[in-house]
Amino acid sequence: MTAPLMPKATAVWLVENTTLTFRQIAQFCELHELEIQAIADGDVAYNIIGISPVANGQLTLEEIKRCEEDSSANLKANVMERNVKEQNSKNKKVLSPSQRNDKPAAILWIIKNCPEIADSQIRKLVGTTNPTIDSIRNGTHKDMANLRAKNPVAIGLCSEKDLETAINSAKEKLEKAALKAEKATKKTVKKKSSKKKVVKKKTTTKKVAKKKPAKKTATKKKADKKA
Repeated sequence: MTAPLMPKATAVWLVENTTLTFRQIAQFCELHELEIQAIADGDVAYNIIGISPVANGQLTLEEIKRCEEDSSANLKANVMERNVKEQNSKNKKVLSPSQRNDKPAAILWIIKNCPEIADSQIRKLVGTTNPTIDSIRNGTHKDMANLRAKNPVAIGLCSEKDLETAINSAKEKLEKAALKAEKATKKTVKKKSSKKKVVKKKTTTKKVAKKKPAKKTATKKKADKKA
């Protein structure tokens, strides 16, 4: 079983809308049972909006009812490919008018919840353009005041697998960039330290060169006395 993309938000929804036990919700969301209890008490995730696993296709109402009747049963998630309508994946994302209108809301959701995802990835996931993404980032979109963030998986614009892949690849790129930055800083520090060593060597040679003429004058004085 694969855990929900937003486990805490899914747990919030299950706590509020079902009679499942804390253990069942924790097992499905891959969270600790005490954390689910804290969510129910309002101590944790009180500001998180619940996401329905039924709406995004990861669970069915029948499965929830089955586990509500049997507290010892565990929730079984749907197959990953069922999270999005088959028509969208097979027919190059033939979207309904409501899905097209929800594209800006999906972009807003990705920007808020997955800031590490690049614009090029958002363009592929949602099927949008760079000007639309820029207008939502800058807050200049024509419907910005009425936009409400919507999970692109829940409204069928992309699959959960595609979204997870985009998040993981974005995180890998950020980690690689951080490693490169660390290596670059280490190289600059080494160069500076090597330059300082060279300067110190030059100064010591100059001091030796100044002492030599003093020795010559001393020998001359001894020769004069003997004479």
